Amino acid sequence: MNAKRVAILVDNYFEQSEFEEPLEALRDAGFEVTVVGARSKDLQALIHVDKGDTFEADTVLSDVTTDEFDALVLPGGAMNADQLRMIEPARQWVRDFLDSGKLVAAICHAPWLLVSADEVQGRKLTSYFTIQDDIDNAGGEWVDQPVVIDYTLITSRKPDDLPAFNDAILTTLRADAIDGVEEVKDKQDGTQ
Repeated sequence: MNAKRVAILVDNYFEQSEFEEPLEALRDAGFEVTVVGARSKDLQALIHVDKGDTFEADTVLSDVTTDEFDALVLPGGAMNADQLRMIEPARQWVRDFLDSGKLVAAICHAPWLLVSADEVQGRKLTSYFTIQDDIDNAGGEWVDQPVVIDYTLITSRKPDDLPAFNDAILTTLRADAIDGVEEVKDKQDGTQ
């Protein structure tokens, strides 16, 4: 397998499990993963509302380009997502990944960044339930499912959905983009 390169983009106060579990799943599957700090390499996680562990990013957003990666993973956490959506280079990253047909996977509050990047119009997606109005008001179709696939966009609701979220990411990355998306959609629709 030609190792695909995946960026995980975070700012401070991201949900720790939504960062660690996809990171571990991707690395265990043989993908090359780069943790990208939006503004700093020094990162603080949260476990719900309590401080979690600290982490060090591999690089910062200003030092990398979307051309260096095949996919983007966006962990949630309300504070992380709210901060990311105000960073124009982060919004541009989402646009660039989606415009070039690359996989973007967002969980929990992370779809807020998609809303602020104007990337939900006409798309079907899910998120943590508290931001469904933002998605609907931005022209997206919010659904209450563990994982939703809309072409190269994968979204999930919360930490309990991490197994389905990680499976969708891995299945899509292991296959050619379209074949992977179709396989995941079949699983989601119960046709496999």
